[in-house]
Amino acid sequence: MKQMGDDETMTQLTDAREIFKAAYENRYTWDDQFPGYAATVEFRQGDQAYTGKIKVSPDFQIEVTDVEGEEVRTILQRQTQEVITHRRRTAFEKAHGKNSFSLGKTDATGAVEILVQGDAMGSNYQVRDREISQVSRVMNKMAFTIDHKGSLKTEQGYISTHYDVVFRNAETQGLMSEMSVENTYEKVGAYYLLTHQVVRHQEPETPPVTDEFKFSQVRLLEPALA
Repeated sequence: MKQMGDDETMTQLTDAREIFKAAYENRYTWDDQFPGYAATVEFRQGDQAYTGKIKVSPDFQIEVTDVEGEEVRTILQRQTQEVITHRRRTAFEKAHGKNSFSLGKTDATGAVEILVQGDAMGSNYQVRDREISQVSRVMNKMAFTIDHKGSLKTEQGYISTHYDVVFRNAETQGLMSEMSVENTYEKVGAYYLLTHQVVRHQEPETPPVTDEFKFSQVRLLEPALA
């Protein structure tokens, strides 16, 4: 009886791992030949508008130029870093090889809950149709849940184009803030790059704030000559 239970547990863990791995590897990411890119960006927050230029090198170093004010520079730097984080390719074994996985519930939409053991941020997921439809994490005293609402299907995998985020106090579960993000990607050469982003922030008992990023003159960098 004990051996049978162990076998069942191993089967469950293997199934959960394979379900999550299939979705993880189905995400669109830039390959090892990605040359980097540059763009002009217009950033709007309420009635205020700012412009600048960004450049991302092949090794993912970020350069922000032609912008007024250190605060705006920091915003553009952080926004570009978030884009890189989602598009930069990391092998599954490097990112999740030390974690173990088990199956949770399956909801009415067919999303399968993937419970993770060993992750430093206490991450759990939901997977539907080989796409990660929900991410839940805890960072110190803050917990957040990301629900993916829409995606762009490409030849190399999917890109999340619309997602909502809810931030809560990890101890009390009290609502801290909410955020809704809508992204537009366009193919430039052989790669999909972000050309428009709208981020709507909402905190309890405060007016909503909308940040908008428009990218123009988006181009890939020329590969360096040997």
